[in-house]
Amino acid sequence: MPINDTTWTMTDGNAGNRRQASALAAALGRHAHDWTLDAKPPWRWASPRRLPASGHAYGADFAAALHLPPASRPGLVIGCGRQAALATRLLRRPDTRSVQVLAPRIPTRHWDLVIAPEHDGLRGPNVLTLLGSLNPVDDLWLAAGRRDVPGPGALPGPRTAVLLGGPSAHARYDEADWEALLDQIAERVAAEGGSVLATTSRRTPPGVARRVRERLGWLPGLVWSDEGDGPNPYAGVLGWADRIVCTADSVNMVSEAAATPAPVFIAGLEGLSGRPRQFVESLLGRDRVRPLDAHLHPFSVTPLRETARVAAEVAARLDL
Repeated sequence: MPINDTTWTMTDGNAGNRRQASALAAALGRHAHDWTLDAKPPWRWASPRRLPASGHAYGADFAAALHLPPASRPGLVIGCGRQAALATRLLRRPDTRSVQVLAPRIPTRHWDLVIAPEHDGLRGPNVLTLLGSLNPVDDLWLAAGRRDVPGPGALPGPRTAVLLGGPSAHARYDEADWEALLDQIAERVAAEGGSVLATTSRRTPPGVARRVRERLGWLPGLVWSDEGDGPNPYAGVLGWADRIVCTADSVNMVSEAAATPAPVFIAGLEGLSGRPRQFVESLLGRDRVRPLDAHLHPFSVTPLRETARVAAEVAARLDL
């Protein structure tokens, strides 16, 4: 059955989930209306399993959306994360195709397609797998980053982007790890006469963020920690990078670094475990990334552009 062009993305507002859903919609060439969902107990605890009155899990607006006339319903809904999985399940109709990103933890037959990272191990006839995570990084996105953040273009090369995450359930870093990382970068950039483009994330401990500014802030370049430093230059950092140093803790961050044409060096492998470790090992095996060392010698790479490949498969499977 043909479907209309209206597209909704459904997430819990988590930045990583919102980014993946939006990236897929954009890669499909579909302008999306973004829903931020706040599931109430007990549905929050059970999602994506259906309980009585599940249509009221997200409030009155969503409950009303379930009863829109056919002409007003979306042709495609894209959800990312477990809290969105109940929403995309409930919205599925013959004229509304439902795509769920990340393993929903129940049988995938409740969605038209499920998209999951290879390292999750999920397989099935309606499952599409990818290496890493969906993201918006392609040549046009990088060019827009350089246009919107032109300053680094005047900095001396090589320009070393530094993407710092933080501890997680699968990544352990202690103070000595951070000090060694910052020392390596500072010494290499100072020796080469290049510049540094450093950004931290929400998970970066405040003390580490301050230490980044102390150790790297005297070098040519920029250090960004939060909105107090101005607008986030992240897209420009990736767009201008000649090489990237990235901590291993975030699959999303490593995926985006690997989608650029720059060589990527991974820090923090010693403390990495679980599925993120499996993902990074896959990239190491493909020589798309290399472990951080003191030299940061350049190497040839092919950008990891999984989002475009997955979007093409989604369009073909759903006849978009």
